[in-house]
Parts: sequence; C-alpha cells; structure tokens
Amino acid sequence: MSFDRSLKIAPSILSADFANFGQEIEAIEAQGCDWVHVDVMDGHFVPNLTFGPPLCKAIRKHIDTVMDVHLMIAPVDPYIDAFAEAGADILTAHLESGPHIHRTLQAIRGAGCKAGLALNPGTGVEDIDYLLDMVDLVCVMTVNPGFGGQKFIHSQIDKVKKLRAMIGDRPVHIEIDGGVTPQTAPLLVEAGADVLVAGSAVFKGGSVDNPAPYGDNMRAIRAATETLRAA
Repeated sequence: MSFDRSLKIAPSILSADFANFGQEIEAIEAQGCDWVHVDVMDGHFVPNLTFGPPLCKAIRKHIDTVMDVHLMIAPVDPYIDAFAEAGADILTAHLESGPHIHRTLQAIRGAGCKAGLALNPGTGVEDIDYLLDMVDLVCVMTVNPGFGGQKFIHSQIDKVKKLRAMIGDRPVHIEIDGGVTPQTAPLLVEAGADVLVAGSAVFKGGSVDNPAPYGDNMRAIRAATETLRAA
C-alpha cells in the first residue's frame, strides 16, 4: 500500500447482503471502490455483534483492493494476530478500547498490518498527539459506533480540521466512518478527510444481480467532492 491523499471510498460490508459477501465485494470493486471496510463488533465495546477472523479469512480471496478492518472490540490485543493472519491490510483499534493503546498500535504493526486509530464522537484529538508517529490512519467516527444508518454528527467536522492540522505532512490518512453521503462528503473532504467509509449510501438500491447502483452511488459521492475542489 503506497500512501497518497487522493479520495478513497471504502464501502462497509455491514450494509451488504450477508448471504453473498463474496459476490458483493466483487461487485463493489468492479463498480470502483478503493478499499473494502469490515466492521468488527463484539456486542460489548459496542451494542452489536458482527464478524470475526474466520469471516475475514473467507472474504479475503474476494478482495483485490485493500481490506480495511475496523475493530470495535475490547480487549483488542488478544485478537490482533488472528485478524492479521486472516488477511487484514489495515487494523484499526479504538483509543477508548483499552488502557494501553500505544502497545496495541505496536502490536498491530508488529503483526505486519497498517495501524489505524479510531476516535469516538465524544473523544477529543488532544490524547493522540503522542501517537501520530505510530499510526497510518486515524478514523473519526461521525456516528456512535455500533450500527449502520445513523444520523451524521456535524460537530465532528471541526475535529477533522484539528486533526488535519496536527498530522501536518505525516503520511497518515484521515478516515471518516458514519453518515457519509453526497451531502456530507464535501464538508469532510474540505476539512481534510481522504478516506470515506459508506455503507447504506453505497449499497442502497443495488444488489449482486443489479450492481450498477453501487457505482452510481459512489460516483455521486466523488462528484460532490470534485465540485467542491473545483469551486
């Protein structure tokens, strides 16, 4: 994975057809996604239960782009190696998921993955100043983690701006997870984000038998941000 700040769209398979993950992933990649986002939830750190390492291993062979695994679990450390072995390219842990996030980020990189750090809506950016040289990505949650389809929290735009200033010229992506639409995407890109996770906004209206809407939805998000950059 070479680093660049061009806009990347990472559809969340949480909004895909669970019975057809392989085909769904192949469809979104064929329609132009940049990364594939996998939301791992434990029913403890967040109020939902989703996927584990076996599912990641099973879908890895269908992913030609980047497997972006978001660990909404606590504790994180005991599962890092399993998700790395399952084929994750990026492993993102929450700052709030344990007392030793520095150690967690070391372990993620030690397992051969890019290291991501996620921030809940109620968490400020001040606590990550001494972690920025250890991460490859910071994920700003613009909804409360746990469920798809929630309403976008606009106060997080200011957080993205502060984060962009803190990162400076470091090769660190700013990822947004939650409520991304053609309406919110321009605000986020203007603030400094370069990876947009979108679930329902990508998968709505389409299916493995009719994947064209996936491409239409992703192009609508891109077009909204291109209009901003051209303005």
